[in-house]
Amino acid sequence: MPAAARPRRQPTDDWQQLRLIVASPAQASYELLRPIVLFGQPPAERAHQTGVSERTLRRKVARFEATGMRSLFEPDDPPTADRRVLPLGIRKAIVELKAEYPPLSLREIAAICRARFDRAVSHHTVKQVLDAESLPLHPPRRLPRYRDIPDPVRRRKVIVDLFAEGWSPTAIAGYLETTRTRVYETLARWEREGWPGLEDRSRAPHRPARKVDLKTMVLIRRLQANPELGEFRIHAALAQLGIDLSPRTCGRILALHRELGAPRLTTAPHEAQAMPFAAQRRHQYWSVDVRYVEDHALGTGKPAYAISILENFSRALLATAISPRQDLTAFLIVLRAAVEAHGAPEALVSDGGGIFRANQACAVYRALGIRKEEIERGQAWQNYIETHFTIMRRMADYHYAKAASWAELRAVHDRFFHDYNHQPHAAHGDRPKGRRNPATVLGWVHGAWCDPADLDRLFRLRATRVLNAGGSVRFRHWHLYAERGLAGERVAVWVWDGTVTLEYAAETLAQYPVAVEADGRRIREVGEPRLYATGHASPQPFLSPLDETEWRPAQRLAPYRPRRKREAEGVQERLFRAEQEASGS
Repeated sequence: MPAAARPRRQPTDDWQQLRLIVASPAQASYELLRPIVLFGQPPAERAHQTGVSERTLRRKVARFEATGMRSLFEPDDPPTADRRVLPLGIRKAIVELKAEYPPLSLREIAAICRARFDRAVSHHTVKQVLDAESLPLHPPRRLPRYRDIPDPVRRRKVIVDLFAEGWSPTAIAGYLETTRTRVYETLARWEREGWPGLEDRSRAPHRPARKVDLKTMVLIRRLQANPELGEFRIHAALAQLGIDLSPRTCGRILALHRELGAPRLTTAPHEAQAMPFAAQRRHQYWSVDVRYVEDHALGTGKPAYAISILENFSRALLATAISPRQDLTAFLIVLRAAVEAHGAPEALVSDGGGIFRANQACAVYRALGIRKEEIERGQAWQNYIETHFTIMRRMADYHYAKAASWAELRAVHDRFFHDYNHQPHAAHGDRPKGRRNPATVLGWVHGAWCDPADLDRLFRLRATRVLNAGGSVRFRHWHLYAERGLAGERVAVWVWDGTVTLEYAAETLAQYPVAVEADGRRIREVGEPRLYATGHASPQPFLSPLDETEWRPAQRLAPYRPRRKREAEGVQERLFRAEQEASGS
């Protein structure tokens, strides 16, 4: 059957007409390019005629010249693969990783996929995959645990391989069931040394850090001159100097020194018992007692007496003094110092000593609300102060024995007071580091607050005097100078331990060494004073004529004499007696 006759049309070069005539896209592309390819028409002019961009025309001409008529039938740009669709291998790896080690986070799985497949994977994508896929119930383990690998090089290489796959050190430690420290050390050795770094080696450091050097051992040897100091007291003394050595290390050094001839410590074993006055809070119990210090070089033939007050909870020494007497006055002075600095306790524990049971002392207890407690007769161990005296014997007796004067003895006692409170105590060994000495355990906590004026009234140890125009006071038939700049002011005066002290507003003005009579009250002699520089000095200096004369700050005064009674010279008769009698009648 013959083909249908084609319609006849008038030939034309008008692009708009050609677009209506052509039937296929390839023919339309050819007609678009024909004037340029055959007749050399400029692309810009052809673009103006057809409305197609010049850049598109140039690209199509270049492809036609390169591939010929085939360029008319192929698309301009082949379609690219859609990277939003995650490949099946990556989806499978995500599911396997989560099933093999469930603690892996979404970001860790994404990091492992990025390192393994060299493709960016978001943690959001990982979440979508895990939500869409189901995890196997019993997935096989790809690598054995760290402890199950016998070869040390191979098990360290497993750590390196997992890290190269993108696993984090925490995930590696959890998956292999080992420590993060081992993982970090293995990775550091691999980066620094390579394969040789994976082999076993000795754990001993090439240059071990040693805290004990020759200087420290010499210092311990000097402390060991006191044979009563044990390993804990040596450890506490070194800690106070900033040297941190354990008691066991100090014990080993002490033993080494004893083998070389150092004096040995002899201690008798004892069995610990429950303390009846163990405090549960600060200032619940205070303990007080007097210790005899008989080994000294004073040459008096009499012991010195250490009067101390201890806080049972913190084991802090609140107040202490060393005195030639152990009378009530000495005890009340120490008690007043403790109460003034730390407040009043709930209870005071002592033995049955007379100075602790005196009427004046009991009156002070009642006024301050202090409950008086006593240990059982003959059971000195029930008093916490006895344990403190054992520490005093070890720390201070060696130095007490060398003191040849009261000044040296007091200096040793004051140093012991400070060192004891600021050195670690065995009772606080379980507390945090830095809070193991009595001073820090006691801290700022105070007992019941007491007004200083009430303390002066209760203890009656200090007398008050008013300074005259010359700045002196009269005290026990002596004229004692204090400060001219405070003339007319009231000062406190008291005698303690052979010294008269004059004080104004808690500031010491002068101190006089005195010799007291046998009655303990009258002053026999007064020595050269020690006058303190204060901010109350008089702006008026001494007059020049007075500078040339001898000035005595202490002068003995004549005792008071009773006034003589005047004899009656005559009695005056009553006036107006007659008028009074008359009026009375």
